[in-house]
Amino acid sequence: MSIFDTPLDRRASDSIKWSKYAGRDVLPLWVADMDFAAPPAVLERLQQRLSHGVFGYGGAWPSLTDAVLAHLEDEYQWRVEPEWLVWLPGLVSGLNVACRAVDGDVLTATPIYPPFLSAPHFSGRALHRVELACPDGHWQWDKNALFAASTASRLFLLCHPHNPVGRCWCRDELLELAAFAAARDLIVCSDEIHCGLILDADKRHIPFASLSPDAAQRSITLLAPSKTFNIPGLGCAFAVIPDPGLRRRFERAMNGIVPHVNVLGLAACEAAYRDCTDWHRELVAYLAGNRDRVEAAVNALPGAKMSHVEATYLAWIDVRELGLAKPAAHFEAHGLGLSDGADFGAPGWLRLNFGCTRATLDEALSRFSKACQTT
Repeated sequence: MSIFDTPLDRRASDSIKWSKYAGRDVLPLWVADMDFAAPPAVLERLQQRLSHGVFGYGGAWPSLTDAVLAHLEDEYQWRVEPEWLVWLPGLVSGLNVACRAVDGDVLTATPIYPPFLSAPHFSGRALHRVELACPDGHWQWDKNALFAASTASRLFLLCHPHNPVGRCWCRDELLELAAFAAARDLIVCSDEIHCGLILDADKRHIPFASLSPDAAQRSITLLAPSKTFNIPGLGCAFAVIPDPGLRRRFERAMNGIVPHVNVLGLAACEAAYRDCTDWHRELVAYLAGNRDRVEAAVNALPGAKMSHVEATYLAWIDVRELGLAKPAAHFEAHGLGLSDGADFGAPGWLRLNFGCTRATLDEALSRFSKACQTT
C-alpha cells in the first residue's frame, strides 16, 4: 500500500476544492490541488519555523537560494546564477507581471490554463491565440497557425509542460519554438510549474531557457514547488530571468502590487527541493498509475476520449460527441466536479484532476462512466 492511498478528509477544512460542493455528493476533481499531505520533510521544516514564533517580513536566505540552484542543476542540468532569481507569491502573479513588463501584444496557444487568457486583458495587452493541433491523438504545435499569428506580438506565453493537454514538450519542439521567438524577436514567458510531474520514464523536462544563450536572454521562466509537492496554499514561487534589463523591467512592474512572499512558503520551498527526493519518486509512480487508470477508463467509453498524458496530474477529456450543451454541469449532476473546457478556450472538453487516492479515483471513474451513458 502506498502512502498516497491514505485518505485525508478535506470536507470540513479550508479547501476551496472541497468546499465548492459542501453538502453535496460531488467528488471534486477540478482545481489543480492534490489530495495528498505535503512531504514529511516539508512538514518538519514548517514545524521548526513555527517554533521560532516570529513571522515578520522575510526574504530568501543563502541556503534556500543554494537549494533552488542545486535542484535546477541536478534535475535539469540548468546552471542558474543567484541574481537571476526574482521571488513571487505565485505563478499567476508572474504571468501578470510579465504581461506588464513587456510592451506589445501577447501570443499564446490554446487550450490553455485560464490565467494565460486573462493576464493580457488585465494588463491592457491585446491577446492573439493559435490553436494546438492534435493529429492522431497527439497534441503538438500547429506551425502554420503559429507563423500566421500577429506580428504585433512581443511576448509569448508558453505552458511547459502544457496544462491542460499534458504534453512534455521535447527538445526538437522547443528548439523550433525558440527559432520562431528569435525570428519574431519575442520574449518567452515559460510557465514550468508542472516540470516535476513528468510521468513517462522516457521523457524529461527541458527548461526553455537552457536551450541556448539566445533562448536564455529572451526568457522569463516561472517556477514553484507548489504543484509537485502539493503546497499551493503556502504562496511561494520565483522567476528566473537571466537578462539584466528584462529582469529590471519585470521587477519595476512588480513595484507596489506584488506582496512579500510568505515566510512559511520560503521555508517549505527549501525543504521540498532539498529533502524530498524519495517522496517525489513515489508520487510520480503513483500518479502514473492513476493516469493509466483514467486513460483506460475514458477511452473505453463511447462519446469520450483523451490523449496520452505525459506530464501533470490532469486529464484533458473530449466529450463533444456526447452532444451536451453544458458538459461540466451534466457531470456535476452525476456527482463529479470537473473543470469546464470552455474556461481553457475549448468548449466541449473537461479537465479531470487525478491527483487523489485510488479509491477516490475509482469511484470518480465509475461516476464518469454512468454520466457518459445517461446523456
